Amino acid sequence: MSAYLVRRLLQMIPTLLGVVLLVFFLFTYVGGDPATILAGKIPSAAKIKAIREQLGPDQPVWVQLWIFIQQIVTFDFGRSWATNEAVSSMLLQRAPVSLTVMGQVWLLDGIISVLLALGVAYVRGSLTDRAVMMICTAAMSISFLLYVVVGQYLFGFKLGWFPVMGWSDDFWRNVLVYSPLPVLLALMVSVAPSLRLYRSFIVEEINQDYVRTARAKGASEHRVMLVHVLRNAAIPIVTNLAMALPALFIGSFLLEKIFSIPGLGREVISAVERSDFPVIKAITIYLAMLTMLVNLLVDLLYKWLDPRVQLK
Repeated sequence: MSAYLVRRLLQMIPTLLGVVLLVFFLFTYVGGDPATILAGKIPSAAKIKAIREQLGPDQPVWVQLWIFIQQIVTFDFGRSWATNEAVSSMLLQRAPVSLTVMGQVWLLDGIISVLLALGVAYVRGSLTDRAVMMICTAAMSISFLLYVVVGQYLFGFKLGWFPVMGWSDDFWRNVLVYSPLPVLLALMVSVAPSLRLYRSFIVEEINQDYVRTARAKGASEHRVMLVHVLRNAAIPIVTNLAMALPALFIGSFLLEKIFSIPGLGREVISAVERSDFPVIKAITIYLAMLTMLVNLLVDLLYKWLDPRVQLK
């Protein structure tokens, strides 16, 4: 196990280096001149020169790349061009907010989808099964914006159950008051495709020989479904849950913008609108690192779920 961990961590280095080089050259040669962006609509030559001396875009490329790598290692990307706030401080403040919302979505989506998939797979082929699949197909065909408009009007304005936007400094107030509506609307979008996918995994396992053997030995249907079927279907389910993490973060862009949630998603959109390169580069790099770490943890989880899996 330790040898596998060391090998995987070493394999991450060239992958991360590739991401770093891609981000660096995209923002250096495609993103435009930062001095021109920061100088405003009517820039003077003296102002542009002063900004270039401060940021260092006139230095050799290898010097700029080395500075960029140092910023990644030291978690110091300087200050935001738009707000003059330290980028590292900004990330540390916004990340818990995004986790408060998207963490709930990810956890509830996994639990609800797996439980519903088990129930639907148990009555596979029945009228209930077909009805649930039709509802999932219809739910997947509706735009998320429609869910937002109807949800804000119905639960926010009409019934007054939840505020339609806002955030506070109190964690439990955010969990109980401000996050339920965006979490509910996100689940209405995410549960349907997850349910269909997990049902297919579980139905495939139900048709295996070991399930018939367990039933022949007198195992109850609940034990067959929860112990035998679910455990063997867990690997593709865990894979999908892990792949959903980066997608959830990307989905938070729209969610946080609509509901005025001061998380990383809204910060990314604001940074793109203002051409705030330090913020965009920092979030891109650390999202790539998070994705690689999640993939490593999932591989280790495979071994725990199924001891037959060989980590190579």
